Amino acid sequence: MLLCSSLWGVLGVAPKEAGVHSTSPPRYCGGNIDCKEIVKGSSLFLPISFEDTLFSIGDGHALQGDGEISSTAIECPMDHVDITLVVREDLQLTYPRAKTPTGWITFGFDDDLDKATEIALADMLSLMTQLYSISRTEATALASVTVDLRITQIVNGVKGVHAILNDGVIR
Repeated sequence: MLLCSSLWGVLGVAPKEAGVHSTSPPRYCGGNIDCKEIVKGSSLFLPISFEDTLFSIGDGHALQGDGEISSTAIECPMDHVDITLVVREDLQLTYPRAKTPTGWITFGFDDDLDKATEIALADMLSLMTQLYSISRTEATALASVTVDLRITQIVNGVKGVHAILNDGVIR
């Protein structure tokens, strides 16, 4: 028996670099993120590099495991999309972040899994300093006991790691 929890694999804006770009590899501006935690009720925050950027959504999944390890999830059509796009000029992002119904997520993408992890953790530490008005040293100490790391995906040309900070774990 499969329990279905649909999600969009591709959520992204146009990168700042000129040219034609594939949506397959995830990167700083989104793309094929393939994060199963981004579900209904989530907000995904993407860095916008230029005015009038384009937004892309697609690659519907009925079910997928962390890592999407065999290069495919259970792909499915999605006939109805209910999203709201808002430009948040108060946010200065370099990588995607998400607020889900259960907590915060930061992402890192790179050819090297260690580098992807460093990117996700660095952004999580920055987020924690903002959320809790604490120093980076304090955020680092708290992250060791409050932040979970997961492999987002390994199949789309680069590796992805996401750091999760569940709501209520820091008070």
